[in-house]
Formats: sequence, C-alpha cells, structure tokens
Amino acid sequence: MSCCCFCCPPAITALFYLWVRSGFSKGSVAGALTFFPPDPPLYKFQRMSKDGTVLPDADDDDDNDSNEKNDEKGKKIGEEEDDERRDVDDDDYDDSDDESDLGTFDIETNSTRLTNTDNVGGSRRGSLPPSSDKIDDGKKRTDNDVDNNIDANSDQLRRQEQQRRRQQHRDDAERRRQEEANRDPIVAMTERSKRLRSRAKRRARIDSTDAKDGVTYVFVPSPVVSGSIPPFNGTVNPVKIGPQKRTGTFVAALLYKLQPSECSPNTKTILFSHGNAADVGAMAGLQCVMAKNLRCHVLVYDYSGYGESGGVPMEKNTYRDVKMVYEWVVSNVAKSESNVILYGQSVGSGPSCYLASRRADVGGLVLHSPFTSGMRVLTPSRALACLDIFPNIDRIRKVKCKVFILHGRKDREVAFEHGVALQAAVPEECRTEPWWVPDKGHNDILDGNGIVEYIRRLNRFVRSLND
Repeated sequence: MSCCCFCCPPAITALFYLWVRSGFSKGSVAGALTFFPPDPPLYKFQRMSKDGTVLPDADDDDDNDSNEKNDEKGKKIGEEEDDERRDVDDDDYDDSDDESDLGTFDIETNSTRLTNTDNVGGSRRGSLPPSSDKIDDGKKRTDNDVDNNIDANSDQLRRQEQQRRRQQHRDDAERRRQEEANRDPIVAMTERSKRLRSRAKRRARIDSTDAKDGVTYVFVPSPVVSGSIPPFNGTVNPVKIGPQKRTGTFVAALLYKLQPSECSPNTKTILFSHGNAADVGAMAGLQCVMAKNLRCHVLVYDYSGYGESGGVPMEKNTYRDVKMVYEWVVSNVAKSESNVILYGQSVGSGPSCYLASRRADVGGLVLHSPFTSGMRVLTPSRALACLDIFPNIDRIRKVKCKVFILHGRKDREVAFEHGVALQAAVPEECRTEPWWVPDKGHNDILDGNGIVEYIRRLNRFVRSLND
C-alpha cells in the first residue's frame, strides 16, 4: 500500500485542492492516496471473436477522442443506449460518497449457476502451460505432502527470477511516481484524475460492445511475469464479470479451476483480493501454486481502474467490485457461500473485511499483511478520521466465519501491530492461530522456503473449515 507523506506541505495543498474540487469527497482523496495500479499492466486479455479470430487490442489509453467517434464498433451500441451510457458515465466517475447500493444483498444461486465453467461467463480457456502432474492421487493429504508438490529446485529458480523481475518493475514504477511527485502536485493529481476517468469511459464502451458481440478472451501475461508461472493441471479462464448495476462497468478476473476429477462437494473457492501495486498478471504464479497445492479453485480479480477492469480506482468501487465478483463466484463456481474463502492481501483486506462482515454464511477469511484502516497506516492520530477508508478494525468484529491472519514482524509498510490488533478484534469463536512471520516484511513473506510453510498453514486452515 503506497503512502503519501502528510508532512509535505505541497501534498497537503494538493489533497485539499482535490477534496474541495470534488465537492468534499473523501473518496477522491482516498483514491489519490491509496491506489496505484501497475503501469503498464502485467498482462492483457487478448480479444477473440465468436469464430475464433484474434481481434486487435482495445486502445483504451488513446486520448484522442476522435478515435472513439470514428470507431465502427462503438456505433453498434446504438442511439437507444445513449441515456444508459450517460448514466454509467455520471455514476461511475463522479466523486460523491453515495454508498446507497452497498448494503446487504441477496444471491440467486439456482437459476444462474452453470454446470460447466470451462467456458463460463464468455471466457476462453487460458494460455498457461498445461502440466502432466496430477494435483493428487485421491488420497487424503497431509502437511508433509506439500513438499512433494513443490519441486524445490525448479520452483526456487522460478521464484528468484520472478522476484527479480517484480523488483525491477516496482523500481520502474517508483521512479515514475517520483518523477510525478517532483511536478506540481496539484497539476499532477488533477491530470491523473482526468486521465483515469477518460480511460474508464472508453473502457466502459469497449466492454459493453464486446459483451454484445460475444467477444471472449485469452490471458496473455507480461514478459515480466510469464517466465515465473508454474505449470497448472487445471484450466485458467479469463472472464469479464459485469456489468455492475450502478456503474455499468466490467471487472477482469482469472478463474483457476481444478479438473472435475479433483473436486468434491466441499471443494473451496478462494476469492483473492490482491495488493495495491499488483494486478491479476502479477498474481498468476501464486494463484497456480495455491490452486494446485490447496486443491481449491482460485479466482483473482482486478479492482476498478486496474489492468483490464473498467471504472476508476476508488474505495466504494472496490466494494462494488468484490460484491459483484462474489455473487458471480457463488452462482457459477461454488456450491454454496460456505465454500467461498475470502482472501485479502494488504489493500485487499479492505474489500475482504467489508464483504465478510456482511455475509454470515461465507466460508472463511484470510488476511495477508492487513491494516486496521487506511488512515491508521499513515498516522495513529484520529485527527484525519473524516478521511479514513477501509475500517477493517471495526468490521472484523462482525464476521461470523473463521479468520486466519498472517503478517511479517518486520513489515515497514503496514506495521506488524496492525495484524496483532486485528487478531485481537476477531470474535473469539472465529479466531484461528495466526502466523507472525519472523524476519519478513510486507512483500517477502513467500520468498525462499517461505512458500512451503505458507502452503502448509493455509492447507491447515482450509481443512479446518470442514471440521
């Protein structure tokens, strides 16, 4: 989770300007402080027509509005949808803090569930390399079996290369952020806000047209991460979930699905909400490892404004995103809500705690390097409580499912004390043994042999949900 320095007068001036300009919306300020999608994204969804023809990439970063007017695909939307499109623009991109659509909700599980999710929601089977390795031979699994499923040598080299590439990508992103920070902060924030909204409007048009034309997708990881993705014996389905009822936007997701022979009525689905400077491409390697070794389906999605998702990155939009994705998972993948495990890493702990506090039947909650609230990461003072976001410390008290928390003791981005405070706030009947990882920080818990202990502990937690 990226932080802004509140001791910096230009930053304060810029945030105040943005707050006033947006009509005193905390969402605008929170978005400027919190969300920094990977730029460029670490993957793309290759568009495919109904007959399997590769379509050109959708250029949603082109600032030339005349291209939109001349786009023949865009004309197919039709005059009858102009009013609907204007509603999408107005709702998704205004900065009001209206959250009237974020209350409780019902899920239709009978009429909408599909029986075959190898090609679900308009998706195509993904392009990750197949593996001849079986996930298991049907025998009951033990903690020691994890070591047999992770090839020590190849996985170690793969993870090292992945870490190197990710670090290079983070360094490049940090350099770009520093260059932007050295500019006039008011100009920089205003331009960033305008750029994100312009992109979101174009993406809404593209995704709406693609849905009508039956366009499907193939997952193509960036070279930064492609060499670090291990084999997976299941299927990888890229999907666009939507449209969201209020905003009209679509959310990009990858479903890592086990083979039917590996599944049982109690097979869990992990709904993974990733960290701030990540996207579904960055998480591809970990999701393969999780699905294979935990024997779970895994769905990872991008927040609004990230990767191939539409919309703009704002707190309230992450709530809408996770609600919509959760409904889709329950209807199309899981047998019931009790088979869904919410997993929130860093910033992802916000939407995960939000949803867990509202769904009494959810199966479980995993919080990876979580924070008590967004503003508490910046300062323990409550003087700026009016601008606080993701109040996890309040919501965690309302969960009804088992909770597993892991946090590095040397975390310098989100202090270890945040994890401890959240563990203490979990209702006693929902607590499980936490994992306080020695000598690890915010982004390196899984480095080296940490991945083996990580899988072992997650396996223990997943199995406990059936006790």
